[in-house]
Amino acid sequence: MSLLELEGVEAFYGDFQALFGVGLSLDEGECLGLVGSNGAGKSTLMRTIVGAHDGVVRGHLRFDGGELPHHEPHKAVGLGLALVPEGRKLFRSLTVEENLLLAEEAGRKGQWTLARVNELFPILKEFAKRPATRLSGGQQQMVAIGRALLSNPRLLLCDELSLGLAPIVIKDIYASLEKVRSEGTSLLVVEQDVEAARRVSDHLVCMRSGRVVLSGSSDELSAGQVTAAYFGTEAA
Repeated sequence: MSLLELEGVEAFYGDFQALFGVGLSLDEGECLGLVGSNGAGKSTLMRTIVGAHDGVVRGHLRFDGGELPHHEPHKAVGLGLALVPEGRKLFRSLTVEENLLLAEEAGRKGQWTLARVNELFPILKEFAKRPATRLSGGQQQMVAIGRALLSNPRLLLCDELSLGLAPIVIKDIYASLEKVRSEGTSLLVVEQDVEAARRVSDHLVCMRSGRVVLSGSSDELSAGQVTAAYFGTEAA
């Protein structure tokens, strides 16, 4: 049985339809890469999965065999899903440590504690008393990942982790995700950078205009196939 399974998922913003019959699945321990250009529907899909989309949602979203609740993100967290949102969305009035402790108090109990997050990202312990939004972009991303981990998710959803970051920082961020995955956490990683997604994922899904247009093994899909799906052109 798949850990996450989507079937015929549609999402709307008022009269505007953003997702059209989206289907995908992710197995326990797997990393699924989701790619597509701006406006492809990737972030809408991520918010829909965790119950944070405030518009109409249709279709089936199943997690560990049960239907995921619509519009109730706190229940999704309780089931074992956590989202690292695009743009990080840190609490500006709180320090690094306060952002993390808030998540620890609200999340599930498990192997991820504040001490373990500080082991994964030592810089966060050094800057614990600094306002979270006074850090560099890469350091803020570490806070956002640490905050999500402190809910002890079975599935960590990461939305555009590399956006606006230097290549060396991106490399470090993805190295940390490999450690997270080695601890048994499944990953759903959204990226505009196709090669970054291919490197970290077992399977790759490409979206365009709210639809899944390509799906397959990251190792077996050619660069030409992915590029064609991404841009809606003929495969080379």
